[in-house]
Amino acid sequence: MTGWYDTAGRVLRLLPPEAAHGLALRALAAGLVPRPRRREHALLKTRLWGRDFDGPIGLAAGFDKDAVAIDALLAMGFDFVEAGTVTPRPQAGNPKPRLFRLAEDGALINRLGFNSGGLEAFAGRLAGRRQRPGRVGVNIGVNKDSADPIADYIAGLEALHGHAAYIVLNVSSPNTPGLREFQARDALAALVDRLMESRSRLTPPGRRPLPLLIKIAPDLDDDAIADIAVVAMDRSLDGLIIGNTTIARDGLASRQRSEAGGLSGRPLFERSTALLAAFFRVTGGRIPLIGVGGVASGADAYAKIRAGASLIQLYTALIFHGPGLIESIKTELAGLLARDGFTHIADAVGVDSG
Repeated sequence: MTGWYDTAGRVLRLLPPEAAHGLALRALAAGLVPRPRRREHALLKTRLWGRDFDGPIGLAAGFDKDAVAIDALLAMGFDFVEAGTVTPRPQAGNPKPRLFRLAEDGALINRLGFNSGGLEAFAGRLAGRRQRPGRVGVNIGVNKDSADPIADYIAGLEALHGHAAYIVLNVSSPNTPGLREFQARDALAALVDRLMESRSRLTPPGRRPLPLLIKIAPDLDDDAIADIAVVAMDRSLDGLIIGNTTIARDGLASRQRSEAGGLSGRPLFERSTALLAAFFRVTGGRIPLIGVGGVASGADAYAKIRAGASLIQLYTALIFHGPGLIESIKTELAGLLARDGFTHIADAVGVDSG
């Protein structure tokens, strides 16, 4: 698997980043990527929202925006996959070039702008795999020209409610004008209230409601953290994903460091992990957190778990290190948990954030 990716990776890196990404997705969807043998790590099994996960390592939103390669990505070793961000109507996104590799920094900058094939095609693909195994979350957003953004989120929830393990409201992409304004306390409360109402209407009697999460930015001050935490706790939100890409550019070496857009990858690790710990403290661990940002090793995943994450996501490191990274992270993480005497991964969540 590693040898195959070393060769394919060298070829892909000769292409512009977005072209390489599209080719990789097509290869995955066509079944052309070798599938590694999955190992069982009993120590990594976890349960969240009444659902069992084989482990805590998931693929972050943004890699498979249109849900075209979910089964191949699960077969690659991910314990869950988050598809999207998907918008109600198809839209092209921002002009190209809009995706940049910062190899010296182990990072990407994107200003894709919610390029999406739309809900209808997305929902159809998920419906087509309904009986297949694997946990799949969906990340929903708004069209750039939307006159009613909340209605866009409701449309996403309604279209995908029966096809997902959880739903994420993306209110934090820096590439859709005005989107991050939904992170303000009153705006977020109004959004969550409307989505909770729709979810209640969609939930069959006697069934557990579909988990509803918010994905937030890493560029938050203490007041914003407190406001989001209050909304999340008051409305019994099912989780927060911490966090999205950053608009900060501290300490970058790449000549492309000044490109506009959201930065992901290694430079985001410390910032996003500190934010994760802050949310765990301010919520008292009562809201499940998914940690994402700069994860490239089992030690990175372990640090996020100890900071307060119940699940972990990655994306950028996969681009630089290939699919062998997934099993490497799991093996190292299981070893670290065992070394420190944990018999269940949940026992390690937040131990460094007290």
